[in-house]
Amino acid sequence: MRRWFWLALLALVTLVAPARAQERLNVVASFSILADLVRNVGGNGVNVAMLVGPEGDAHVYRPNPADARKVAEAKLLFINGFGLEGWLPRLVQSAGGKATIVTATDGVTPLKLGSAPDPHAWQSVANAKIYVANIRDALAAASPANATAFRANADSYLAELDALDSEVRQAVATISEAHRKVISTHRAFGYFAAAYGIEFIAPVGVSTESEPSARDIAGIITQIKKAKIPAVFLENVSDPRLIQRISEETGARIGGTLYSDSLTAEKGEAPTYIAMVRHNIKALTSALGH
Repeated sequence: MRRWFWLALLALVTLVAPARAQERLNVVASFSILADLVRNVGGNGVNVAMLVGPEGDAHVYRPNPADARKVAEAKLLFINGFGLEGWLPRLVQSAGGKATIVTATDGVTPLKLGSAPDPHAWQSVANAKIYVANIRDALAAASPANATAFRANADSYLAELDALDSEVRQAVATISEAHRKVISTHRAFGYFAAAYGIEFIAPVGVSTESEPSARDIAGIITQIKKAKIPAVFLENVSDPRLIQRISEETGARIGGTLYSDSLTAEKGEAPTYIAMVRHNIKALTSALGH
């Protein structure tokens, strides 16, 4: 009888152990790009909620009650840091949860954007690998039963990022050095520029908050001619006549959309981090490589 008891107990332990190993962590990521990195490392071991969704702007986001509930129920809260989520402390306080806050940029050497740290560190694939390592270590510490799976997922994803980094460098190498500069209204590509050698030049006297006037456009044209800039990415210009004027008067190619702070929805051009980087380098090489 005792033998049957121990056999039954052993069978029960065998059934419970895998189930316990498969318990999912509830985690929250502050914005869409970070959420994608967490999903790639966490795999089936995590439930990932995000605060700022696709097409959202983490710089100016205003949390809502649903966000407080997400944070209250989370074991880990992944943030970018470097001042990106200025709204976060108040949200954490209102949520009253006990989530461990994990700063994905720990170990990244910050660039400056004005007098503050530039938060857009993910624009360098090498920095994205630091994010992944921080995510892996935090998940493994929070769920030791799934640590082996998290590490395996991270190793696989890091290999993909290595390949992506090589892909970007090979694409940039096809562009002559004299052509590796663009005018852009984005101020989010400092890390990309430092890593890959494409210079992003802000249009003189033009605010990113509003559409440039005809006078602003004249200034941009002068700037392009003077600096011999071969391509322009001005996403806050909706009037096609202004874009056409820039192109006709300067010979500069007009680029498409560059994604910087957010992913797109699933059916968009940049639904994942890797897809975003590939889209951006394709847009840049298309505009600069002629």
